[in-house]
Amino acid sequence: MMAPMSTSRIKPSSFWRSQPGADLFVQDQRQAKLGGFIANLAAMDELIDFAAIAARVDTACPRADRSKGARPPYPTEVMVRLLFIQSLYNLSDEDCEYQVLDRMSLPHFCRLDAALHIPDARTLWSFKQRLAQGGLGGRAIFEAVSLQLQQHGYIPRGGQIVDASIVQAPVTQANKDEREALNEGRRPEGWNAKRLQHTDRDACWTKKHGKSVYGYKLHANTDARYKLIRRVKVTPANVDDGQTLKEVLDRANTGARLLADRGYDAQTNRALLQAHGLRDGIARRAKPGQERRVRLDARNKAINRVRARGEHVFAGLEQLGGKCVRAMTLARNELAILLKCAAYNAKRLVWLVRHDPCGCAR
Repeated sequence: MMAPMSTSRIKPSSFWRSQPGADLFVQDQRQAKLGGFIANLAAMDELIDFAAIAARVDTACPRADRSKGARPPYPTEVMVRLLFIQSLYNLSDEDCEYQVLDRMSLPHFCRLDAALHIPDARTLWSFKQRLAQGGLGGRAIFEAVSLQLQQHGYIPRGGQIVDASIVQAPVTQANKDEREALNEGRRPEGWNAKRLQHTDRDACWTKKHGKSVYGYKLHANTDARYKLIRRVKVTPANVDDGQTLKEVLDRANTGARLLADRGYDAQTNRALLQAHGLRDGIARRAKPGQERRVRLDARNKAINRVRARGEHVFAGLEQLGGKCVRAMTLARNELAILLKCAAYNAKRLVWLVRHDPCGCAR
């Protein structure tokens, strides 16, 4: 039989117990230790010109006219930095507001050290709504980061790797009749405006490994040398991978080969590669009754060795909190995915500069 647990107060160890006079240096010691954890944010702040990104955002999505009077908005650069924090740590608007208030490192990164007021969740939502209108804001941020990657010397090299990945969205609870009404653009019987507003009518169902998945699909073009995302296309999940090859083709890549999995095996895609002078690196499907399968399997295996670098990119996106979306429209979810890709590229740039300054990336 176990002895009853003692309720007496545990005597603090001399190792962590405060010593006389030590309180003067506790804060300095904690700040020094904290510096090792926030090194990535500090390096990103040094490498990425957020003012240039903000200028591009203001050009693509001008501010609303406030000549008749209104509260001055927060600087666009501050809001863009907050969006990067959201994407790096997969925070909701409310969580982002809390973390900026609670942590010392985030206000410094967002240029809010001496700010009397911190942007709240509603302000973040309104700013993202401004970026999502017309689908220009997220694209402007992604392209601005891509331009800075090239300015640092990391131009697209080594060939192109094209792949797609499912991004899950919240499932809409609806029966067959209600779903048919939604597909026809009508409000299902018995639904009020609030329920309709919280229903994602742009996401679709698809099959993945025999399981039904609801959401969107991220089509990405990654360069084989640096594993940086160069082109992005977001569609409903039921869109076939091979249909978007033309839209994610990167003509700036210095490599002469494009690699893709068997989902892109189509005569139209091979003709597209030939028209652009690219070598065919698309894995082939085996036809029924086809002979010489050994040669076909060997070719696909050789392609997959290099194409796996594109899978590393999707794994990197998973490390940023997972590939999932919270919004209820294609425009807002496309913005979230583009921001996630831009944040991944910025984080990858920090790694490349730190571990691979000569440009010989693994």
